[in-house]
Amino acid sequence: MFKLEPRPQVSRFWTYGAPILALLITVAIGVCLFAALGKDPVKGLQAFFWEPIKTSYALGELVMKATPLLLIALGLAVCFRSNIWNIGAEGQFVIGAVTAGGVALLADKTTGPWIVPAILLAGVLGGMVWAGIVALLRDRFNANEILVSLMLVYVGTLVLGYLVYGPWKDPMGYNFPQSKAFERVTQIPKLIEGTRVHIGTLLALAGAAGLWVFLFRTKAGFAQQVGGMAPAAARYAGFSSRRALWTALLISGGAAGLAGALEVAGPIGQLTPYVPAGYGFAAIIVAFVGRLHPVGMIFSAILMSMFYIGGELAQSRLGLPKSLTGVFQGLLLFALLACDTLIAYRVRWVGAKSGAVKGAQ
Repeated sequence: MFKLEPRPQVSRFWTYGAPILALLITVAIGVCLFAALGKDPVKGLQAFFWEPIKTSYALGELVMKATPLLLIALGLAVCFRSNIWNIGAEGQFVIGAVTAGGVALLADKTTGPWIVPAILLAGVLGGMVWAGIVALLRDRFNANEILVSLMLVYVGTLVLGYLVYGPWKDPMGYNFPQSKAFERVTQIPKLIEGTRVHIGTLLALAGAAGLWVFLFRTKAGFAQQVGGMAPAAARYAGFSSRRALWTALLISGGAAGLAGALEVAGPIGQLTPYVPAGYGFAAIIVAFVGRLHPVGMIFSAILMSMFYIGGELAQSRLGLPKSLTGVFQGLLLFALLACDTLIAYRVRWVGAKSGAVKGAQ
């Protein structure tokens, strides 16, 4: 039988090369998938990897979709490096959108540009409060943060649904479940005219730079990682594992909430039941494909954005189901997990006879 045996030393080259290999494996499986569905594999790959960068407008859409993915992934990286498994960034994204939308709905024709920072701040605070619930239950009752954060995603979606079907429903919206369109003054300023790229992109890049400094150039960042990964060692060194828990979840929730605020006050322009776009779950893949490193996550966010746009194009041009986006995301994650397993372990064949002898010993 086959047995996984830990390698004496992990290859540094393959540690960083594994995401590229995982992408190539995903592309190879994707070609087979297109062929099995009776579609031209070349056209399928073009939809995913060429069309999103073909024109300046397409590049703008690529950057626009990559922005929330990067923001959420940066926050998740703080959690994962601290050994805190926040799986509910999607819920924090939704609540950030709700709180930001609530502030945006207060605007009228006389409101000044100050409303934009207020909207973004409301989104950050909404996400932090939602993540703070997870931190509180983990801190006080030792509740599993994976289950709590995941369940709160559905609670957040229900809160959004209640508001857009009820109190915040647009009375002039022909009974559609949506809020009224936000005033023009609430719109997030654009970076490039003729595209939907907004200042959120600069905030995401600034966040990546700030996270790099925090994690790798400050004592607080070092304490954060030690406090999560080795609580006993952290206590011995005078670091607080409790502080690491709250810091990680509040940063992660705030980043996801900011992404939600940018989404509703940017491309969407109102609250609808379709605010949950799966960005919170896709950002988990972005974080791990980027090796929990700010620079790596920039590239992985762009790649995941390609998958989103490619899935939409494959649906409209090739007649393929929209779920193909999730298929490619899942393939990339499983290919990366397989590569990581083989980097850390080697496969050995253990004969039945030798195995029996070992068992007897």
